[in-house]
Amino acid sequence: MYVYVNGKIVHSEEANISVFDHGFMYGLGVFETFRVYNGHPFLLDDHFQRLQESLAMLDVHWSYQKQDVLTILEQLLEANQLRDAYVRWNVSAGRGPLGLQAQGYEEPTVIAYMKPIQTTIETVEKDAVILGTRRNSPEGEKRLKSHHFLNNILGKRELGTRVNTEGIFLTNDDYLAEGIVSNLFWVKEGTLYTPAVETGILDGVTRQFILTLAHTDGIKCKTGFYDLDDLLSCDEAFITNSIQEIVPLKMIDSYLLPGKEGEVTKGFLQRYQQVTAQLWSRKELR
Repeated sequence: MYVYVNGKIVHSEEANISVFDHGFMYGLGVFETFRVYNGHPFLLDDHFQRLQESLAMLDVHWSYQKQDVLTILEQLLEANQLRDAYVRWNVSAGRGPLGLQAQGYEEPTVIAYMKPIQTTIETVEKDAVILGTRRNSPEGEKRLKSHHFLNNILGKRELGTRVNTEGIFLTNDDYLAEGIVSNLFWVKEGTLYTPAVETGILDGVTRQFILTLAHTDGIKCKTGFYDLDDLLSCDEAFITNSIQEIVPLKMIDSYLLPGKEGEVTKGFLQRYQQVTAQLWSRKELR
């Protein structure tokens, strides 16, 4: 596998960063994961808007433009001989002295990882279980897609080795939050529901896309603070992230659901598959 590190495409075995990088030492780093479909980076504009906003909150100065990103992606696709790929774009604070510093960072470490991903024709379904581990609160004003992943790891360890299963976090106040690596949606009587970002969840790019798509298609949406009973009385449910896309749920604990046969879920799946090779932003749906 070839990766991009600070201006160079190198083999993964040759990639390295400084042991004084504050992304490693203090977790000062954020990342985006997205898919490339037949050479097209789906919703790239949305991912990099969120990345830039997150870096501004961390006071990490990053100067790449969209064309810089596209050139790097093209080089990585060629080096790895891929047209469909999983991409993780990572920006950390960069080198710094031992100890916490108050000033910003001017020379961040930029790494782009890429690996093959198989495009599947058949829709993958999953079960979901409610975790005992609670979703932690964001480190700052809102949750960033940051290097702080201990809470997610603890949730994954609780889930164990179960295949095709996602764990769902509740907040400390018993409200529905999100999956270990996904956002949560459900449908009841034709209305689409999802927890509000104020619960402390990550405002996922695919989450934003689904809400925009629902608005465009005239589907009523509600976001808010919901408890487990709201979910366990739904008609259908699914989870989302940018790599797994839309994943229908066929069971939550012991509560049975229609999975990919849910009418609203089925509609979202069809619409999503129609645009993956063309859209740069969810705003193009309007």
